[in-house]
Amino acid sequence: MEARLYETLTGFQHHTVMLPSTRRLCRSPARMRLIAGFTILGLACPTWVQAQTGAAQRPAIPAATFRPANTQLPELGDGSELAASAERKLGDGIAREMFHDPDYIDDPVLFEYVDGIWQALLAAARAGGGMSAELDQRFAWQILMGRDRTVNAFALPGGYLGLNLGLVAVVTSRDELASVLGHELSHVTQRHISRLISRQSGQTPWVIGAMILGALAASKSPEAANALLVGGQAVALQNQLNFSRDMEREADRVGFGIMTQAGFAPQGFVSMFDKLQQASRLNDNGAFPYLRSHPLTTERIADMQARQPGGVATRSPVEVTLEQAMLSARARALSTPAIDALRQMVTEASSGTVAAQSSARQVASLYAGVLAAAKLRDFADANSFLTRLAGVTRIDERASRLTGLLTVELALQSGQPAPELTHSARPELFLSSQVLIGKGRASEAAANLQTWVAKHPKDAAAWQLLASAYFAQGLVLRSIRAEGEVQAAQLDYAGALDRFKAAQTLVHNTAGGAGVDHIEASIVDTRTRQVQLLLREQALER
Repeated sequence: MEARLYETLTGFQHHTVMLPSTRRLCRSPARMRLIAGFTILGLACPTWVQAQTGAAQRPAIPAATFRPANTQLPELGDGSELAASAERKLGDGIAREMFHDPDYIDDPVLFEYVDGIWQALLAAARAGGGMSAELDQRFAWQILMGRDRTVNAFALPGGYLGLNLGLVAVVTSRDELASVLGHELSHVTQRHISRLISRQSGQTPWVIGAMILGALAASKSPEAANALLVGGQAVALQNQLNFSRDMEREADRVGFGIMTQAGFAPQGFVSMFDKLQQASRLNDNGAFPYLRSHPLTTERIADMQARQPGGVATRSPVEVTLEQAMLSARARALSTPAIDALRQMVTEASSGTVAAQSSARQVASLYAGVLAAAKLRDFADANSFLTRLAGVTRIDERASRLTGLLTVELALQSGQPAPELTHSARPELFLSSQVLIGKGRASEAAANLQTWVAKHPKDAAAWQLLASAYFAQGLVLRSIRAEGEVQAAQLDYAGALDRFKAAQTLVHNTAGGAGVDHIEASIVDTRTRQVQLLLREQALER
């Protein structure tokens, strides 16, 4: 639960990070030399927990049950010298690198799960007065997920939050994940990141951004880590930044208030601490960087226990829902690139002992087995596991829905006829669009996706699907423009400008303008001017 890019900047004891973004940064000698002049700024913030059932299935806990979060400690973020707009621009620069990292992932099923919790927390922060109107308007409030298997999450400048699939794989309830995200959200709303960055007032924002990216890169590249350690200014920078403990306590308390006001069970916080405490007794194999960067203190544990209803933290085991078991299994499978690990998942799903396990363990094994077998191109086993999974999940509506989505996903991967889905939610929309395009009904897919991007203009994955749907219809101009929107949504304005100019060239080269979609051409011209303005602003910032 220790979101801490802010701590990375702060130099608090953090030296590990998650979200593998910045491999390209590591490969650049010039940037490496720049980063080397700074130090390892612990950018990490592992987090995880264990707990209970989905908040959607539980009535909200009255806010009056708990003391208002932002009255428990002085607001350490107050008085920040870094303007919200400047922090957002710094965060955009970091997010731009992360969007293009090979490990960045936008899985519709997992993103829907995580974002549902995130949006509930944001709504609670707004309703409870914990988020200023300026921050609400200026910050991105966006989660970036990475395939990293280590357990971690971290806050970034400008309202971005990094989340590893390794963390999603270990939580056993929405409440646990809510405690992590609530903690990270509090680092942002309390302006911890801004305050720490403002301490480095002698450094320009792009240098600070390079420092943050370098810290992230250190977890993926030994060369990057060595370069970071070379800097002679490292100790001096870290000694200036010593707010870690106070900020952690405040993030715990404010985050606790936000998650409970959002309707999540307070036990999620305590169960997370219990897991961390148990893990701290074992040898750290690198899966829990949080234990190295943020030792769990008895004070923090006692504080969260005291905040439970009645001042007592119950430790009775909570039954894992089938839906949660499947989502955690999906995160585990998607974060596993090793062939041996995938084969182990297939072996586990094939085991005759699976049927004797609890329903949650059965669906976890079978669901992971389907994904692993599909990755190995063993579609016979994948379909066998899917049939057994459907039998276990048929009586659970939420789990049955996930099984249905997996059915379509497997059919698309294996080239088999896929059933159509109603597109009431993002996962259904994306899968149904692929099915329609494959059936030669790209115009239907395009119509559905156009409606979606009109409401969600920053959904890069939706724009990419729309580009495919347009191309399948021979609408090349629209397809190129959609590709430009993909780059713009991922903050790559240079890439977006390249695509928009390609679209303009296509229009200009069309003899006599015959057959040109003039409305679309006009949109391309407008978007070109907008992106050029954004690029000029970026150049001035440097």
